[in-house]
Amino acid sequence: MHPVILLAVFVVCTIAGYLIIKNVPSLLHTPLMSGMNALSGVTVVGAISATGFALLADLGCVAQIIGCLAIILATVNVFGGFGVTHRMLQMFNKKKAK
Repeated sequence: MHPVILLAVFVVCTIAGYLIIKNVPSLLHTPLMSGMNALSGVTVVGAISATGFALLADLGCVAQIIGCLAIILATVNVFGGFGVTHRMLQMFNKKKAK
């Protein structure tokens, strides 16, 4: 694929994601984030695939750096989502008596 097409897909997906999340009420953000952790794993796989494509197609050093950055940011997103979910579930645990 041509890099311009990949960039166009990225821009369109970014705009669509922003418009979707913008209309979600504040009370639903945390439950939605915990539900999206599984799909965030797909983002990591996509970032790894895109980086591998950049390596095989020899698109240059910049594409490889951006791919590695995408892998790191997607991984941070997954772990952050699990961290928030863990904290949210801790709110529902009964306090243990001393």
